[in-house]
Amino acid sequence: MMRKILVILAIVGFAVVLLPLAYQAGVQPAPGALATEYLEKAPAELGTANVVTAIVVSYRGFDTLGEVAVLFAATAGVGALLTRKRLGLASTREKRMPATEILRTATRFLTSLLILFGVYIFVHGHLTPGGGFQGGVVIATAILLNLLAEPESHLAHGVMTGVEALSGAAYVTLGLLGAFLAWGFLDPRVLPAGSIGALVSAGTVPLIYSVIGLKVGAELSGILDALKGDRE
Repeated sequence: MMRKILVILAIVGFAVVLLPLAYQAGVQPAPGALATEYLEKAPAELGTANVVTAIVVSYRGFDTLGEVAVLFAATAGVGALLTRKRLGLASTREKRMPATEILRTATRFLTSLLILFGVYIFVHGHLTPGGGFQGGVVIATAILLNLLAEPESHLAHGVMTGVEALSGAAYVTLGLLGAFLAWGFLDPRVLPAGSIGALVSAGTVPLIYSVIGLKVGAELSGILDALKGDRE
């Protein structure tokens, strides 16, 4: 009985939250002066078909850099908290049940597709909805599937650390190139804007999103492996 009451309350709660949003969807006011400025000038200035990308990567690039730094701090914190060997604590290694044949087969089939899809998301972030964070999460999902399918396996931490470090260095380097060769930190106009809608366009935006995607994917994969534990 209590479960039914909770389900009904959850449905009512979702309705209270979502129905006003659905009602207001068609009656939104016109964009303000700042939003109009971005909508009108971003495609011409930066060559991005996706204006959201122009804002996230360039106009408020420092904020995105802060988000990447926060994710790095979270990864370091998880690693420090879960590293029992450094603290001299006993290992909690437990024997796990093997994965089912369905999970192992699905993992072999989906891993390459998920990685390819993640790369597609951040490489095309300046053209369609998506970007480095979303693509990195999809790549980390592929790693998660492999950790579930092979409970005794572990990631190659040297490779993950190298990818994370090189991606972070490349991100900051692209930002500094914008400061010295264009109009500001992370300004993508270091390279030509190209034609709107083309894959090779929007200056360094595809490069910035690519290194963010690799960095996010490596860091989230490291968190998943640390949460898995069992490392001697």
